[in-house]
Parts: sequence; structure tokens; C-alpha cells
Amino acid sequence: MTSASSSSTHSDPAANSFQVDLRGLVDLLSHHLYSSPRVYVRELLQNAVDAVTARQALDPEAEIRIRLSASAGRVTIEDSGIGLTAAEAHSLLATIGRSSKRGGDHGLETTRREFLGQFGIGLLACFVVARQIRVITRSARDPQAAPVEWLATDDGSYTVRELPDDARREPGTTVILQARPGAEEWTVPAKVEQLARDYGSLLPYDITFTEGESGDEGSGGGEPRGITDRPAVWDRPFPTPAARRVALAGHCAQLFGFTPLDSIDLDLPVAGVRGVAYVLPEPTSPAHRAGHRVHLKGMLLTDHADNLLPDWAFFVRAVIDTDTLRPTASRENLYDDETLSAVREALGARVRAWLAELAASEPERLAAFLSVHHLGVKSLARHDAELLGLMLPWLPFETSEGSMSLQEFTAAHSEVHFTRTVEEFRQIAPIAAAHGLGVINAGYTYDADLLALLPTVRPDLKVTELDAGAVTERLDPVPTSAELALAPFLSTARTRLEAQGCDVVLRAFQPVSVPALYLDDRQARQERDRTAALDSADSLWSGILGALRGSAPRARLVLNHNNPLIRRISALPDEALTGTAVESLYGQALLMSQRPLRPADSTLLNRAFLGLLEWATHSTDSQEGKK
Repeated sequence: MTSASSSSTHSDPAANSFQVDLRGLVDLLSHHLYSSPRVYVRELLQNAVDAVTARQALDPEAEIRIRLSASAGRVTIEDSGIGLTAAEAHSLLATIGRSSKRGGDHGLETTRREFLGQFGIGLLACFVVARQIRVITRSARDPQAAPVEWLATDDGSYTVRELPDDARREPGTTVILQARPGAEEWTVPAKVEQLARDYGSLLPYDITFTEGESGDEGSGGGEPRGITDRPAVWDRPFPTPAARRVALAGHCAQLFGFTPLDSIDLDLPVAGVRGVAYVLPEPTSPAHRAGHRVHLKGMLLTDHADNLLPDWAFFVRAVIDTDTLRPTASRENLYDDETLSAVREALGARVRAWLAELAASEPERLAAFLSVHHLGVKSLARHDAELLGLMLPWLPFETSEGSMSLQEFTAAHSEVHFTRTVEEFRQIAPIAAAHGLGVINAGYTYDADLLALLPTVRPDLKVTELDAGAVTERLDPVPTSAELALAPFLSTARTRLEAQGCDVVLRAFQPVSVPALYLDDRQARQERDRTAALDSADSLWSGILGALRGSAPRARLVLNHNNPLIRRISALPDEALTGTAVESLYGQALLMSQRPLRPADSTLLNRAFLGLLEWATHSTDSQEGKK
């Protein structure tokens, strides 16, 4: 840029304007303000759109035209906009931050809110890819003014000169960029067209692209192709809701590369926001902040806006057009202010309303959604009371009656029992189901936390961790006469398992194929740990730990009286063999529960296995001796 200075009287210090190093400014723009050189196409489109918007404010009947073209190393954009005079070219194109859209400069205050950017800084951004920028413009405000050429190079110099009247007959502006060395890839026609479609597909004016040269500098090298695609797909009429869903799904596939599970309208007329949110078809982490696509007055602002929706709405990708939200300085993201906060909350309410509508009237679609995103929803519902109340009844859990929602499960069970480990659940589930005991597997991530919160949503429900007593009470008791007849057997069994801290009870339960069931709960495990610590403690700690002994229940080995093997073992005449068989039953039940084995348990398993082998081989030897 050129500098200017003014002289003053001897009594006053001289006033000087800042010197600006354009090369340094371009480096600042390209490496710090803008994320990519691709934004130069957006700046060209913004300037053209703002120019024709100003022209329409001046003359509503004026013909509107924006033409973009590209050839090797050269990009041209022509508009029938407001244009500039020579004085305006000097003022607006040579002063950073000065804009023809500022109220008071040129009487455009009434249309200020319709503009997208600033003409001066927009052209400077084009130096990211250009070594030379040529602007040919004619003012619509002053029909008598001659056409003007503004020619600038990336060394910071520019010239302004008036042209003959026939250089540009109609008001408007043509901007011609010559690529700088190393930036030619950004001016390839296919690249320019793709960027123009990406940025400008929703702009309010028809924009065409021609491969080759156009405008005042020559004729196009091909047929013009439309860049804009209006109205936005979410605003188009469709014959049926199904046809609209298909069209939105195709739009999502083209835009984001996936076919959505569903689409959610995001319509906030008061906030000037229209768009749609697409539900991801694959699970995603709640910690992943999706990038949403935001258009500002039709111009693409960013496709990486991560502050548009609440964090809990991680399962959607949104695309919107807005005329109220503020862009950041680079116009590549949204400024996080009170307006955006209010819009974010309102958009979150739309997503919640969609979930509530599915829950109320389309449970099959809700089930399809939760089958994919239940883990993420569970994670967030622990900390979001509103989401918890909305989604908890519908979230799937593994239960003793199969996978189902809490809504279905609690319809049959007013008391909810749960296990903290998957192994414990898998052992008890078939038995609980056979005897009408409702059990939920809370061994998976987040499930125990959510079940603990269930009474806050459903105060009528009782939620308790499954304990040995609750299971035992549900199993059928054995007739008193039968239990008395088996008293010697039960006594032997209890004696053998006393060292393991395990009681033995006799019940009749289904399925018949299960001979024994090992049950314990948290209190029983704590008691075993206390006993183990007591055995290894010195006299001082032994006294303290002994004083802590309470009435906590111990683990239980529940023998199934319906099982034929149990009946045969209970009838064995050999007490030693009976004890070994009981130890084997204990070991098998313990292994089925997949609990960690203590050293004492491993010792018992080895002893029982070897004892059975010895008995089997001894019996074989005795039979051979008789022969």
C-alpha cells in the first residue's frame, strides 16, 4: 500500500499515516487469519454479491448478473453491481478496513445488514493466490463518471486510472486475478468451479461459471454452468413426506458422505435460522465434536462449526443458513456470543423435540436410533437431567428377560434388581427368568450409574443390587420331610465348605440341568476379605478386625433338589466321597460364575479333582481284583 502524510504548522507535530507492508500482510492473512488459500473464491463472490445487493437498493429494476470464469493461471469475476468511481477506488481499495458497505460513507446504511464482507479486505485476501489484481469498474451512482481501472501487485503498489467510456459501458465491476508462482493449482478451472459451488450454492443471486475467459477481457471458452442451487433442499416442496426424506438423505450423502438414519428440521424464524440436522448412521464418541456446516446469508461460512449445537447432540451433523449469527474475523467460524448461545439452546430443543416425538409416536424409529447411539446417550444422560428423563425409559438394557427398554421391563417388575458384573448376570439370568425375578445386567459401561438415577425419574420403582437372599427367596423350598431326610448330607456339605466362608442351602429350581448355583453379594465379598485379612494380621489388627465382625450374609451354594446328580450325591454312603463331590460342585459353580479364584479356592479345586480321580481309579482297581 502507499503511504500518505500531511504537513502541519510549525507549532503542531506532523501527522503521519502507518506504513503497511503488503507482503507481510498477505503472509499474515494466509498463515494466521485464513485456514486455506481457498477462501479467495469466497471473497470474490462476497464482493460481487454485496455489489449487486447495493445496486438493487439503488435501482430495484436493474438487471442482476454475476459471472465467474477461470483459465490457466487466471480467474475473472464480473458483476452488474454498484461499481466505483475513481475517488472511491482510491479510498476503498487502498485503505484497509474501509468498506463501501459502511453506513454514512455512501448512503447505504439501510442495506448494511444485507452485506457479507468488506470489499477492501476481501480483495487483499486475494493476494494469497494472486500476484496481480486488476479491477475494472463503473459506478451506477454516478452515471457520468468514467470507467476506472485499479491495478495492484503483491509488492504493495497500485495505480488508478480512468478508461475510455467504451472500456465498460454498463455499471458494475470486473475483477481479474493473475496467479502468483506456486499458487496456480488454486486457479485451475475445475478447482475454481468446485470452490464456487461449495461456497456459493445458496447465494440469493444466479451465478454462472465458464471455463475460459469472460467479462470485458474476452469471450467464454464454454457454455455457462449454474453455480447456485436454490432454494435449499430443506425449503423445497415435495409431493410426499417420504419423497422429502429421500431427497434429504441424498443431500446428506452428497454433503457429508453418509446416508442418515433420520433428518431433523431446524427452523427458527425468529432467529433467522433454517436448516436440517442429519442423524449419524454409525456410533460415535460423545467426546467427538462434530463439524457443522453454516451458511451466512447463503454464503458458506464454515463446514467445521463445532459450537452450533449442544455437546450432547453429538449424534447429528447439521447444515443451516442464517442471517443473524456473527462470523469471526476470518469469517470461517461463528462468534460465540449471547445470540449464538440462545440459538444453540433453541436448536438443542428441536433435537429433543424430535426424540420426544419418536418416543411418543414412532417407537420403532426410536429403537433404530438407540440401537446405534445408546452408549453415547447413556454417557450424557448421567449428567443431563432433561435428557435423562426423556431417554432413560427407552434406553436398551440386557435383562433376565432379554434385551429391552426400561419402559418394557418396569411394566412387569416394580422392583428392579441388578448385578454389577456381566459374569454374575449370566450365571443368574436363566434361573431368575424361570422364577419371575427381574434382573438387569449393570456390568456394562454407564448402566449402574443410570440405574442408580432411575428412582429420580420413576419414584415408584425400587432399585436394589441383587443379593443372595433375594435369589434364594424366589427359589422353591424343598418339602420339610425331604430336607430332614437329607440333613446328614447337608451337614457334611456345610462342614466341607465352612473354610471357604460359604453356606449350603437346598432348593428346587429351574432349569433342572443346573446342579448348583453360587451366590454372593457385596456384603458377602466384604466379609470374605475381612476374614482373609484377619487370618494374615498380627494380634493388634486381629483384635480390631475381629471387632468388626457383623451379621453380614456369607456366600451361598444353592443345591438344586430337582437335579438328578444332586440326588445321587446326597445318597452316597461314603461320607468322604460325599464331601469331595460337594467340593467339586462348589468349584464348578464358582467357575460358572467366572469370579476370580482365591488361593483357597484353587487349592480346593485341585483337591476335589484329584480326590475324584483317586476314587475313580480305586473303584476300577477293586472291580478288576474281583475278576
